[in-house]
Amino acid sequence: MLCAILGLLVPATGHAQQGTEAWRPDTRVAPGGPPAGNSVFSLPPNVTVVPRSAPTGGAQEVQLTAFLTDDAPPIDQGLVWHIFQDSEKDGAPVRHHRTVRDANPVIRLAPGRYLINVSFGRANLTRTLVVEQGATLNERFVLNAGGLRVSAHLGNGTPAPEAAVSYDIFSGETDQLGNRQRIMSGARPGLIIRLNAGIFHIVSRYGDANAVVNADVTVEAGKLTEVAITHPGATVTFKLVTRPGGEAQSGAQWSILDPDGEVIKESAGALPTHVLAAGSYVVTASHSGRVFRHGFTVQPGETTQIEVVMK
Repeated sequence: MLCAILGLLVPATGHAQQGTEAWRPDTRVAPGGPPAGNSVFSLPPNVTVVPRSAPTGGAQEVQLTAFLTDDAPPIDQGLVWHIFQDSEKDGAPVRHHRTVRDANPVIRLAPGRYLINVSFGRANLTRTLVVEQGATLNERFVLNAGGLRVSAHLGNGTPAPEAAVSYDIFSGETDQLGNRQRIMSGARPGLIIRLNAGIFHIVSRYGDANAVVNADVTVEAGKLTEVAITHPGATVTFKLVTRPGGEAQSGAQWSILDPDGEVIKESAGALPTHVLAAGSYVVTASHSGRVFRHGFTVQPGETTQIEVVMK
C-alpha cells in the first residue's frame, strides 16, 4: 500500500524560514554529496560568461547562491559546492579547484572556464562558468529539488521496527536492458532524502529475506513527498526438535525454499528468525548428517514458530 502526501516545504517569502526546519542538517537528513554513480559532468551544463570590462589582471569575485525553486528563498544550510577548473583544450582533464561548504560563498576565481556543482543531499546541479576580467558576479543555482520521506508499517498497521527496514532509491527510467540507476542504498525510514524533482523507484526490504515492496513515487520541487509503505511480512522462528514441543537442537543448518525450490534464505543455529513474505514455503534442517523437511504457510503480519521434528 502506498500513499503520498505532498506538503510545501519552503515558503515563497524570504523572511519566513520556519517551514524549512525539516531540511536543516541538524535533523535526520541524509548526508550530502553528489549521487553515487552520477558524474558532475553528466548533466547538460548551463554556461554563464562574465562580461569583459577593463583588464584588472587579478581574480574576480563570484557569489554563489542556491534555491530549491526559482521563487523560493535561498537555501541557508546543508550545501556543498564543488568547483573544477576546465581546460579549453579538447580532451584535457578537468582539475579539482576547491570544495566549499558555505551556503552562500563568495569566491575568487582567476579568469578561465570552470565547472561548478552544488549538492543538497542527493539533489545536485552542475553548471559551466566562464570567468573573464570584470565586476563581481552573482550566480543563481536553481536545483528544482524536493524531499522524500518514507515510513514503513506492518500488515496490522503498526510501525515496522526502523532497524529492520531499509530501502534503495533508483531512477524512474530504465535503460535498454531494463536496469535502473541506483541513486541511494540502505536508507532508513524517517529520513528526509533531498532529491531533484522527478519520478523515482523505491525498493523497500523488511528483514533479511524476501519481504520486499516496490513502489514508484514522484518528488516535486519545493515539496516534501511522504510515502507510507506496508510490509505484509511475517516473522518466523525455526526450531529443530526430537518431539513436538521439545527442546531446540543446536548445530542445525537451515534452508528456506519457495514452492519452485529456489533458496530464499540460509542460516544456522538453534532458533533462527527471519521475516518472510506471505506465502507457502519448505524448510530443510540438516543435523548430524541427516536432513529433515517441513512445509508451512505464513500469513501477513503474523509472528509464528515452526517446529521441525526429527523423524
